[in-house]
Parts: sequence; structure tokens; C-alpha cells
Amino acid sequence: MVSVQENETMTRIGPGTKAGALLRRYWHPIAPVAELEKGEPKRRIRLLGEDLLLFRDGKGRVGLVQEQCAHRRASLYYGFVEEDGLRCAYHGWKYDVAGKCIEQPFEPAGSPLKEEACQGGYEVQQLAGLYWAYLGPKPAPLLPRWEVLVGNDGARRINVLPVLDCNWLQCMENSVDTVHTHYLHGQMMRALGYPERAAYYARPLEGYDFEVVKDPTWAGVRKIRMWGGQEGQEGETELGHPLIFPCTLLAPQEEHLVMHFRVPMDDTHTLIIRVQYTPGTKPLAPGEDPPVVYSPAWKDAKGDYDLRTFAAQDGMAWETEGAIHDRSKELLGVSDRGIVLYRRMLMEQIEAVAAGREPLGLIRDAALNREIRVAVSEGQARMARAMKRAG
Repeated sequence: MVSVQENETMTRIGPGTKAGALLRRYWHPIAPVAELEKGEPKRRIRLLGEDLLLFRDGKGRVGLVQEQCAHRRASLYYGFVEEDGLRCAYHGWKYDVAGKCIEQPFEPAGSPLKEEACQGGYEVQQLAGLYWAYLGPKPAPLLPRWEVLVGNDGARRINVLPVLDCNWLQCMENSVDTVHTHYLHGQMMRALGYPERAAYYARPLEGYDFEVVKDPTWAGVRKIRMWGGQEGQEGETELGHPLIFPCTLLAPQEEHLVMHFRVPMDDTHTLIIRVQYTPGTKPLAPGEDPPVVYSPAWKDAKGDYDLRTFAAQDGMAWETEGAIHDRSKELLGVSDRGIVLYRRMLMEQIEAVAAGREPLGLIRDAALNREIRVAVSEGQARMARAMKRAG
């Protein structure tokens, strides 16, 4: 049972909150690089309860600053991009990519107000065709170089999903919910007339377990599933879909490896960016960014869901739990052990940061960060490929 106060602690992620302080210790993808290369060098970003502006100045440098100008709080989104920064459209105060105020027209030269106006820009890095942001205390940890992001033996693709109208934790708990796939995905696809899409989940699930992982390069919870054999096939034990703390899922899909980055925008909205990597295929040319695909909305204007995709099925389940799921009213069973383990890890790390300690999963040793690989079962990828051929 989770108390109302514990639920508040885990779900509220804005400035000054305990979970927000934890999540600010990690890097988060915020937008495809291509979005600043389409003629508009500015993009609004909502991240961890803050309204931010991502922009590229005339020299090609990228910054992430508070959207509201420090002067009279007008939006910098409507400002003028110049060679060395971004000038507010209201009174002309100008900021560089680090958030430093570098000009204040009509104010006295040498005024101390210029120092007070600094926006305190956040760190931004570019990797695998995405911009990544770090909002925490300095020095920042290394941006993890997952195999999916930096592997050079295949092509990769970026998939941006519709913004979810729910709290980030609902998405993450689903990552360690082993049995939901039988009905939400398997039975749903059969009911909708797509039995071939349900093949993977139609196998008899004879057992399941969970493993807490605290390795030098990643921490989280790994799902273990024991599948029974069918149609002349042997059963297998599968290591799959590890939840990488705090808000990432790694999953094999057909011949691909896919990382799902769940980005907490604010308490009631979550962005999911997926990066798909396909080993053994032709890599992109040096310096070429991966193509970006934007998934269509999975519900109509009335709020009715089109449940013909796994993503829409998940989205339906997460959003209909409520904008912020009230865990004090739920009734957990034995099959929810993975969720309990993840919540325990989350609360422990929230308290660790509150006590001034460093949380799990941060990387500061470059020798550990050349290319991070997380083992998943080949059997899972093999079954997914068989499903694709059957379809």
C-alpha cells in the first residue's frame, strides 16, 4: 500500500520537489536535432515542470534557457536570434546560450542589473540525432552512450510519440508489469481481428521473476519470463525489457533494439522518444542524423482511442488511470512484484539525493562510457522476427 504522501513524493517533479531533485541528476532527450534545422532556430521545451526555450544562435551554438525574459517575463520564443544570442522582442535584453544577459538597452552601462538578469542556462548535448538536457547540479555526469545511441554496426531511427496526458510514473511502472501484455496486447489484438500481432503474447506464460540490477553502468529492474513451448517449439527463459533507472526501457523488437525514453514534462504530461537501432544494416553516413518519425495521435477529439497499435493500448491504460494515479486506492497482487521493487528503488534514491548522496546509475568514468550494452535474450528477438514473417 502506498500512502497519499508517498504518492505525492514519487509523482511530483517540479522545481523544489524531492522526485524532481532526483530526476534532475540525469540527462533527458528533449527534441530531435532536425527540429532546429528546419529554418526555425527556436523551440519551446517543457521539462520537469519548467518552461524552457531551446535555441541556436547565429554561430550555431545551442542553448537552453528559461522561456520568460528576466525583465518583464515576456516569452523569448518571439525574440530575435542574433550572432551571439537571443534578444527579447519586448525591450531588447539579450541572452547568450549559457543564459547570461549580455545586453540591456536603455539601462546604464555597468549596471549590476545585468548580472541579476542571467537566466542560468542548462547544459545541452547532441547525441544520436537528439538534443539532451541536464537540469541538475554541476558537475554533470556523463551522457550515457548506450549501444542503441552509438553502435556503428547498423542504422537507427527516432520515433516521437504523442504527448501523454498523465504522470511519468504510470509509464515507468508499466515497464515492470510482466503480465499486462497477455490481455492489453495479446487479447486486445485478437479481439480487434489481428491474431498475428498477438502471437508473441499468445505463448503460455508459465512463470515470471524480477531481478534488481545495480551495475557500474546502469541500475534498474530486469523482467524474467518463463515461456512454455507450443506448436513443437521448446519453452525458454527470457531476459527481457530491462527498466533502466530512472525512466528508460530497453526492448528488442523484431530485429531491432529499441530504447524508450520517458521524459517527464510536468506532473501530468509525459513525452516518449524512442530510438531504434538495427545491427547488421547499413549505417548512416558520418555526420548524418537519424530520420525522425512522428506517430499520429492515438485518440480522437472525443477522447476515444484507436487501439490497433501497442503504443495506443499502453497509452489508453496509462491515461485512464488518471492524470496522476492514486496509488493509495489500488490493490496489488503477486504479479505486481516488479512494480513494488521499482517503487522501493525510486523512494530509496529520492531519499539518497535529499540526504546529499549521489543516486544510482550516474556515470563519471569515461572508460565505462564508450558503448554501454545491456544483455537481452536472443530468443525474444528471434520470436519477434518469426511474428513479422507470419504477419
